[in-house]
Amino acid sequence: MTTLPIRTYGDPVLTTATTDVEEIDGKLAALVESMILTMHEAPGVGLAANQVGVQKRLFVYDKGDGAHAVVNPRIVETSGEWTYEEGCLSVPGLSWEIVRANEVHLKGYDLEGNELDIETNEYEGRIFQHEVDHLDGVLLVDRLTDEQRREAKRTLRKRRLALQRDDHDGLRQLLGE
Repeated sequence: MTTLPIRTYGDPVLTTATTDVEEIDGKLAALVESMILTMHEAPGVGLAANQVGVQKRLFVYDKGDGAHAVVNPRIVETSGEWTYEEGCLSVPGLSWEIVRANEVHLKGYDLEGNELDIETNEYEGRIFQHEVDHLDGVLLVDRLTDEQRREAKRTLRKRRLALQRDDHDGLRQLLGE
């Protein structure tokens, strides 16, 4: 089991919708183990497969009670509103107050192929909405107000320019220095 590189803002894999998992097998279980390790080491509370470059409809999460995987998740119903400060492993170091639904009804499958049918709210519901957004090719910055989005893009542009000055050939980033 090894950690995986997390794709960050600007990587086109993050804005491409994923495809359904066709088969739940040992290969998928190994991917889930690596994703959980990656999520915990980042640290984060959720990680979608496309955030590690895998275009399959799958995410892992851990709201503090142990890690879980959801295969082919779909949010079938939402209601209410809840504003909460939200960050993203693919947009590291930044967070914003985001309005999302408070109550969420999610369906999917576990790693044994058993159907999941989860009705939840607040924090867990926010995790589900955030990760399903990733799987649909929607980034956190897409959920910002116009003013928040302008500021976020300025900050991200400055970061990218600083990286290019400090690491013009990308080797430092590639080598993890």
